[in-house]
Amino acid sequence: MFKTIEPKEITKNPFTLIGDDWMLVTAEKDGKANTMTASWGGVGILWGKTVATIYIRPQRYTKEFLEASDHFTLSVLGAEHKKTLGYLGSVSGRDEDKIAKSGLTLAHEDGSPYFEEAELVLVCRKLYKQEQTPESFLDKECLEKWYAAKDYHTMYIAEIEKVLKKA
Repeated sequence: MFKTIEPKEITKNPFTLIGDDWMLVTAEKDGKANTMTASWGGVGILWGKTVATIYIRPQRYTKEFLEASDHFTLSVLGAEHKKTLGYLGSVSGRDEDKIAKSGLTLAHEDGSPYFEEAELVLVCRKLYKQEQTPESFLDKECLEKWYAAKDYHTMYIAEIEKVLKKA
């Protein structure tokens, strides 16, 4: 169902993949997976590695799962799943089993949870994290626009260890 490709073989524009298509950030803790929809992030080269960068607010339940695991996945689903992505981004796994209710099929690659319905999956190993602080913002308009509640993201930089593409 999936074939392994190199990160450089990803042909879709990353701005489209992340900003328009969205992605599911998924991690596991104590044998249970949780996921959230994300539309902020990036991919590139850092420290001689192919990396993905994600940003998670402190109140997100998925953050607990990211903190508990060395790995996470980024799953990109097709346009036919946009409504499901909206649901997974608006409901907390604290309140209900949103993965079960989503109708998506959880699978694992090298012990990391992802979704079989994905078109593309990045299996990532955390390398670095940093809490955003108000003092670090050079453009105060961003601070005012995105952080009125002062719930600053944590940035995670992770090595892309494997890329799975729907065959």
